[in-house]
Amino acid sequence: MDTASTLVRIYLFICRRYRGRLAAVAQRQSNNADPTFTDREVLTIYVFGLIKKRTTISEIHKYAEEHFSEWFPDLPSYQSYNRRLNRLSAVFSLLAEEALSEVSCRETKDEIIRIADSMPIMLAKGQRASQGKVASDRLASVGYCSSKNTFFHGVKLHVVAEQRSGTLPLVQQAGLTPGSENDLRALRRVLSNVEGGVLCGDKAYCDGPLKERLAEDQNLDLLTPVKKNKGQKRLSAADTLYSEAVSRMRQPIESLFNWINEKTGIQQASKVRSYRGLLVHAFGRLAAAMLLLALNP
Repeated sequence: MDTASTLVRIYLFICRRYRGRLAAVAQRQSNNADPTFTDREVLTIYVFGLIKKRTTISEIHKYAEEHFSEWFPDLPSYQSYNRRLNRLSAVFSLLAEEALSEVSCRETKDEIIRIADSMPIMLAKGQRASQGKVASDRLASVGYCSSKNTFFHGVKLHVVAEQRSGTLPLVQQAGLTPGSENDLRALRRVLSNVEGGVLCGDKAYCDGPLKERLAEDQNLDLLTPVKKNKGQKRLSAADTLYSEAVSRMRQPIESLFNWINEKTGIQQASKVRSYRGLLVHAFGRLAAAMLLLALNP
């Protein structure tokens, strides 16, 4: 699919989906309720720019200005565009949902294999993590990323995804928490909406009583690697094999996170300067990735 076709498809998708929930969230209460440069164009340029590997808002604005000025003759200055984009920060999580609705799974409820995991979105990391201030009064905090062996100031993107054969898992639920929040605590908030099938996670989700309750009340089998008991040096052969099997089952979500980050650069948020900017960065990039998945099934 060429560049122009991609832009047209993104614009048409956003125009179709803008009616209803998206428009309600973006509704203006001012004399300029119907600007010449529309909110649909603001969203289109941002998502399109991300898909074309432009990583910052200034790069996205410059790309549109230099290559698509005839398509967007009323494109405002970078400063005005940035303000408009931040004002639409609440729209992006809904836009991601709309994109996901275009991608379907065929498994029945009892056959579904879901995977839960989280990915850090870093405003600052390493020695600078403790000095981070952006969005610290609203959402961001200092957390630890074990896979990268580093502390970071930022948030976690928590995802429950449905496994699909031969392709990337499909995100079912996603949300942001402070970087310091425990993964299991975040998962508990959405478990009431998950029934039937299997839910895989890493050791952070290990909880015996929760596993029993989910099996009894929601017909949901929670699978996690076996944790060593206090003082235990090694797992039994059976527990080791079981843990390796669970790890293989949850590997696709690592592939999903790597793919989203490769396509959008979601993990690196050092250019973000505000709470709204953080929402645009996180959910805007998630929406762009999910729309890319929908347009290229």
